[in-house]
Amino acid sequence: MLPATKSQPKEMLPVARKPIVQYVAEELVANEISEILFITGRNKSSIENHFDRDPELIRVLNSNDKAGLLRDLENCDLAASIYYTRQSEQKGLGHAILCGESFAGEQPFAVALGDSIIGMNGASNALRHMAELFESQRASCVLAVEEVPLEEVSQYGVVDPAEGKGDVFRVRGMIEKPTPEQAPSRLAIAARYIFSPVIFDMLRRVEADRRGEIQLTDAIQMLCEEGRRVLAFRLPAEERRYDIGNFPSYFETFVEFALADPAYGPGFRTFLENLLKK
Repeated sequence: MLPATKSQPKEMLPVARKPIVQYVAEELVANEISEILFITGRNKSSIENHFDRDPELIRVLNSNDKAGLLRDLENCDLAASIYYTRQSEQKGLGHAILCGESFAGEQPFAVALGDSIIGMNGASNALRHMAELFESQRASCVLAVEEVPLEEVSQYGVVDPAEGKGDVFRVRGMIEKPTPEQAPSRLAIAARYIFSPVIFDMLRRVEADRRGEIQLTDAIQMLCEEGRRVLAFRLPAEERRYDIGNFPSYFETFVEFALADPAYGPGFRTFLENLLKK
């Protein structure tokens, strides 16, 4: 995503009216998560600033009778306790999750990747359903998955389904970024997870790959190999993942969210239609 992300984190790129990470945080709160740990890194302090109150900005908006903008600003105030920690080295997603071990303690926890929005405007109940599955099935891990085109499997961790049918099934194993020939299915992990604390033990056992990264999929594979219950939850069609990992997907997501804006969407649609006619 360079050069757009040269001086700001990808998670802070705007999609329509909000940065990506705000949709993610609002989704967590809507799914009854009351404590959120942001695992950030160097040059990501803007995430902390975004969710912090800005008394001077509030004063200026009040003095200029900008009530509408004040209401928009209040959306940044999450109904959750917010914490931050830094990943001191860029050693992969598995290492980032290890940075949250003291926060999670002995409790199950959710992981939501900050560059993927689930559902239009982040309206998704997937994590709530995944948490219910985790408890009722006594799972060690529940993954959100979605079906992707075969030519795109090399961009994702892809699961090998075992037993079960429909939208919930047990996972036999997985492969990180397989070739189309290697892929056991077209079901890709979709940026949302529920874990038992046992995942931390698995992550400590994972050997870093050739880039020095600790892959989360390797740790989940260990859970499968030990016979622990790893389940997949297929995202409903109306709660598709918007993966903001490259410019094509970013452009498409921005346009789709902008068209859905209740105030500006209709005018934007007219503009686009006229533009395309040219």
